[in-house]
Amino acid sequence: MFSPEGPTLRELAVQALSSVEHGYDLLAPKFDHTPFRTPDAVLDAVAAALKESGPYADGLDLCCGTGAGVEVLGTVCRESVTGVDFSAGMLAQARRRVRPEGPRVSWVRADARALPFTGAFDLVVSFGAFGHFLPRELPGLFAEVRTALRPGGCFAFPVLAPPRRSSPAFWMLLGFDAVMRVRNALWRPPFVMYYRAFRLGEVRRELERAGFRVDLRALPGFGTRDDGSPRVRMVEARRTDR
Repeated sequence: MFSPEGPTLRELAVQALSSVEHGYDLLAPKFDHTPFRTPDAVLDAVAAALKESGPYADGLDLCCGTGAGVEVLGTVCRESVTGVDFSAGMLAQARRRVRPEGPRVSWVRADARALPFTGAFDLVVSFGAFGHFLPRELPGLFAEVRTALRPGGCFAFPVLAPPRRSSPAFWMLLGFDAVMRVRNALWRPPFVMYYRAFRLGEVRRELERAGFRVDLRALPGFGTRDDGSPRVRMVEARRTDR
């Protein structure tokens, strides 16, 4: 599951018994060698889709981690790209490794639930971060994103189709979430990381309530499931004026 350069089992255990912020500070030097990082194929597909819907001037990578999404924004934004994360360790790694050509790049340490931006961006993206937010936090999170966007701005992120109940992946993710719930019932501080908490139907409803017009775009190259639905889609939510 992990490459030789990734964290050891002991390191993962220490991280999992920390807070989310401190856990990612510890994981940061080896994060890019774990399955938690969004695969390059998904990043490239989102970049290609955004090039079709752009151009954009200023972009924000929400919960940027080590900066893979900032590199995506660097290909579609003309003026500036900003990465925001609440982990100082992840931001330190991002500063070291990310040097996109073209737009100026800045890094901001902040909580996604309290963004220090108002009408600053044409585009906000996020990759693989939503499992760290409980369903009850989504309205506030989406309101923060809307505030950070200019009118008509776009909030885009990929969504993978959930595994079938008959697949080993379904039961693996279900088991992971169950372990995290037991851990959080017995240990403090909590470590919020649930793979099955981000459900597309609920997410779409909350985005629309927050003032977005939501479209779903199939990302080519990942194929379809047996029922013909895409394996990977991009949510493209546009800020509307209310």
